[in-house]
Amino acid sequence: MNIYDTLYKCLTTYDIDLKESLANEVIEYCSTVESIEDDGKDSEIFSEPSYSAICTIVPPKRLPKRKDLATDEGLGILLHSIAHIEYSAIDLALDAVYRYRDMPMEFKRDWLEVASDEIRHFKMLNSILRDTGYEYGDFPVHSGLFDISMETESDVLERMAIVPRHYEATGLDVNPKISEKLKRVPKNPKIEQTIKALDIIYKEEISHVSKGDRWFKYICHQRGIDEQDTFFDILKKYDLLKKRDINTQARLKAGFACEELKMMGAKSC
Repeated sequence: MNIYDTLYKCLTTYDIDLKESLANEVIEYCSTVESIEDDGKDSEIFSEPSYSAICTIVPPKRLPKRKDLATDEGLGILLHSIAHIEYSAIDLALDAVYRYRDMPMEFKRDWLEVASDEIRHFKMLNSILRDTGYEYGDFPVHSGLFDISMETESDVLERMAIVPRHYEATGLDVNPKISEKLKRVPKNPKIEQTIKALDIIYKEEISHVSKGDRWFKYICHQRGIDEQDTFFDILKKYDLLKKRDINTQARLKAGFACEELKMMGAKSC
């Protein structure tokens, strides 16, 4: 099996069921072999994300404003935005395997496992979204995560720093706040399902960030460079070094050190 041809099909289809089926083929194959040979082909630098076939892409400022979460439209907008992050995360995980071919087999298995989780997360959210009367693609989206994946395509170290250690870790900061807002909304089955889905995603995203943390440190060790200095240098390069409200407990579980969390805005650790 040429996993890279199959991953290319995964990364270029918008059909979530086909994407899942193809990803499962790669996962099953990679569970039975100890190594994967590079097929000698260059990985593609994609000009557009797979979801561009079904979603209208707009600048972040033109995204629909959050409305009353007690209404189907308001909840639908929220669910759509989170589902879009999860959909984007599927392709980000698959792309890590497709693109960084000289990384160890365990790296490939880790990110295939993440992709499988993200597919499940997306389908879970999309099911609730349908209950509100909407489908994925009914609201505009932005392509920020796809754009950063192409900006970091030449360096796995930058990808591990920016995607799991920055963007996914930021999700750990934000997720509990969204749940708290939903808990203040008059309860109905869709609200309760959304809170449960967010809780599942939150717990599993800690593992995803931990995988990114592990491989970031692995690459730093390989290159003989300081982990903390390198991480903050990369954040500066991409203009992402901004102090924020940090979820210290979740980030510690994912592998962050107290010192760097304080540098990022944590009040205590």
